[in-house]
Amino acid sequence: MVDRDAMCIPFDKESAMVRATILATILMFPGLALAQGAKLNDAQIAHIAYTAGVLDVAAGKQALTKVSSPKVREFAQEMVRDHQAVNDKALALVKKLRVTPEDNATSQALTKAANAKQVELGKLSGPAFDKAYIENEVAYHKTVNGALRTTLIPDAKNGELKALLETGLKLFQSHQMHAEHLAIEVK
Repeated sequence: MVDRDAMCIPFDKESAMVRATILATILMFPGLALAQGAKLNDAQIAHIAYTAGVLDVAAGKQALTKVSSPKVREFAQEMVRDHQAVNDKALALVKKLRVTPEDNATSQALTKAANAKQVELGKLSGPAFDKAYIENEVAYHKTVNGALRTTLIPDAKNGELKALLETGLKLFQSHQMHAEHLAIEVK
């Protein structure tokens, strides 16, 4: 499982782009991160989804310490609340199913990219931070939503896991729309 206390998520404009690019590559082409020809199993899918949520919670918490816009602050609070709630449900499900989420190259790469982004964003403040954070959230949600739709949900074998991922996708699509709207407003 991901150690929440060990997570460090960097965020700045350049880091956001790097994180989004790495995340898109890893999630859209999971075979690149896993053994050649390997398919994701439910334990790996659970770990990837959980890790992505932990990373966005950490990004939101970082934003809450740096944000200047009340609208961006509200968005960051929503990210922390919603992603933590989904992760809590995921933890309850894996416990119920007696499945141990399996760390994998994709989860590790997500964490590495997010940590680099958090460092990058940590160097920004005020409106520059707000803009970079929101741009990163747009890219992050587009990527995660695409991965859920094209890889994680289709590869999930357990019906309850698949249902949780589908519920998460609906919520995260609304996050993406909210972030896109804020990106237009934040200068």
